[in-house]
Amino acid sequence: MASRFQHMRARALKAMFKAHATVYERSGGRIGAWAGLPTLLLSVTGRKSGQVRSTPLVYFEDGESYVVVGSDGAAKRDPQWWKNLQVDPAGSVRVGRKQFEIEATLATGAERERLWEIGTSVNPMWSRYQTRTKRELPVVVLTPAAKF
Repeated sequence: MASRFQHMRARALKAMFKAHATVYERSGGRIGAWAGLPTLLLSVTGRKSGQVRSTPLVYFEDGESYVVVGSDGAAKRDPQWWKNLQVDPAGSVRVGRKQFEIEATLATGAERERLWEIGTSVNPMWSRYQTRTKRELPVVVLTPAAKF
């Protein structure tokens, strides 16, 4: 019974995120905050489909970079957007009306600890999610790509 509920929950969340991404994109970034939290729209190429997929994510800034956490609501597995970035770290981000190319890197060690501390103050749910899953939630730094 629990697995059926989890499957239904996952489908509902996927539909909700897709709708959110559509509203964010079509409004030119004017509508997009998630529960009052700063939200960006991350677009990456699917590692299997080759199609561009967009996902709204809560973020915080660190210098010129944007930091997101692969919580996926405390799911047992990493979110698809992170799996895609592990294959191809290039993507694009929309933050409000600004849109730009990024390169993603995984924060590790002392950098991860520092960013995790900042992040959990921005979004306390990340701490709760971490206690509900065995995997370490990835802290991902999205750095604007150099312009040539």
